[in-house]
Amino acid sequence: MAVDGTEGGGDPLDFQGRVAVVTGGGRGIGRGIAEAFLGAGADVLVCGRSAVADADLPEGRDRTGTLRRAAFVGTDLRDADQAASVVAAAVERFGRLDVLVNNAGGSPSADAATASPRFSASIVNLNLLAPLYCAQAANAVMQEQGSGGSIVNICSVSALRPSPGTAAYGAAKAGLVSLTQSLAVEWAPRVRVNALSAGLVATESADGHYGGAEGMAAVAATVPLGRFGTPADMAGICLFLASPLAAYVSGANLVAHGGGEWPAFLTAADAG
Repeated sequence: MAVDGTEGGGDPLDFQGRVAVVTGGGRGIGRGIAEAFLGAGADVLVCGRSAVADADLPEGRDRTGTLRRAAFVGTDLRDADQAASVVAAAVERFGRLDVLVNNAGGSPSADAATASPRFSASIVNLNLLAPLYCAQAANAVMQEQGSGGSIVNICSVSALRPSPGTAAYGAAKAGLVSLTQSLAVEWAPRVRVNALSAGLVATESADGHYGGAEGMAAVAATVPLGRFGTPADMAGICLFLASPLAAYVSGANLVAHGGGEWPAFLTAADAG
């Protein structure tokens, strides 16, 4: 899979012989992304702060019917050395690194007026600095490969609109969009760097966050496509961005939000 997309042929979404690291790949969106790369034939390593039993790791059957399971490394990506060790573990185990998906992130709700400095720093470290640390380590490997590599940063629509209740998170994700654009320039042409800004995605935690099934349905009704996104939706975009189909795409921020949100002023006007 050459950096210009011209090498080889056949199915551009066949990742057999390629290696992907998905941070935070044990659950939620990250798990869906890891499973998609496994199904496409890639060797996959996921990481997280909490240990995952082998039987609970992401798995998928590739196009030959072979069951593939992700490898796991426990780490705290907010530490630069630990972040670099994830990339080193992938190279040691599989011999190369073709794709890095910086998925790990998130934030609990917090009032910006009273959030502690420690809390805010932790959120920024996880959602902005950790992806930078992982990307730096991945770039060092990919620059030495003839085929280069692809980095996908999972961002959020919180970076593109107000993010009340998660202000530090939204600011960090906005920084990650900017970082994506800068790295795409600095690391070209061998390494492509793109962002995926996800909208509402139905994960294990979404039900509780939006007040159960009734709340989920009400929120989904505000989305033009009429539903939450799924981890599989986000995974398909990651496969595209990492594939030769996106060989001329770098520094982009692909926004996947089902059409966005119905403008509040129209709702107010209708109510009046």
